[in-house]
Amino acid sequence: MTAVKQAGTELPTAIAVSPHLDDAVFSAGGVLALLARAGWQVRVLTCFTASVADPRPFALSTQLDKGLPADVDYMALRRAEDRAAQRRLGLLPPVHLPLPEAPHRGYDSPAALFQPPRPDDTVGTRLRRQLRRRLVSADLVLAPQAIGDHVDHLLTARAVAATAPHARIAWWRDTPYVIRAPSARAPVPPDGRGATREVTVDIGAVLADKTAAAQCYPTQLGFQFGGVERVGETLSATARAAALGAAASYAFGEALEAGHTAHRILGAVGAALSDPAGTA
Repeated sequence: MTAVKQAGTELPTAIAVSPHLDDAVFSAGGVLALLARAGWQVRVLTCFTASVADPRPFALSTQLDKGLPADVDYMALRRAEDRAAQRRLGLLPPVHLPLPEAPHRGYDSPAALFQPPRPDDTVGTRLRRQLRRRLVSADLVLAPQAIGDHVDHLLTARAVAATAPHARIAWWRDTPYVIRAPSARAPVPPDGRGATREVTVDIGAVLADKTAAAQCYPTQLGFQFGGVERVGETLSATARAAALGAAASYAFGEALEAGHTAHRILGAVGAALSDPAGTA
């Protein structure tokens, strides 16, 4: 697909559905930057971004352990980080859905975050309602595979599978979970309907942009990467492993599981904008 839909002048659209404020950039920032360079209208929609007054003890601890005082609106700070990251990649302004993260929904410990959704957690229904009207006309939808089994990632993957045409979905490998478990896989689509094939996209030409965008999330870098100084080396190593796994001729890639239409789009965009030298 070129940058122009059919014979008209309307640009093709891609929507990346991110569970949290950083997941899309950490996991698929290279593909998003390539699509933007190819003339696509690219927007990241993040599901769980609501500010919550008087957070529960575990929810509050997730900001205190990052050195932020209790009176700081942690999610407002993270939303600002996300807007800066999207600007750095050249994307459209992001959409932030007003749904609360899992620690605000009764998941009250680190272990609870990696259990199946609670029977009394109705946020999945609300999320599907929010996504249905936004995804139906997108030419390409990107979403997490839910590697790592974080409950918010699982709910996001299920909601996307229930609301977007399967052929148009590309499922990214969740970073940083794949850093900790490089061989991990998740069933996609999560509802078992529709076939996918792996596609690895050469991101060498935009790896520096992805790294710079990832560094726009300073509240998360210590926990997720061990500090800002390790972001570049970690993302480079992950991209190098993806290229090696695909036996690619280029040095740096992002691997996704894609439906038929998504596979064709990403293959064409990657080939058109690949880094001739194979390096960032």
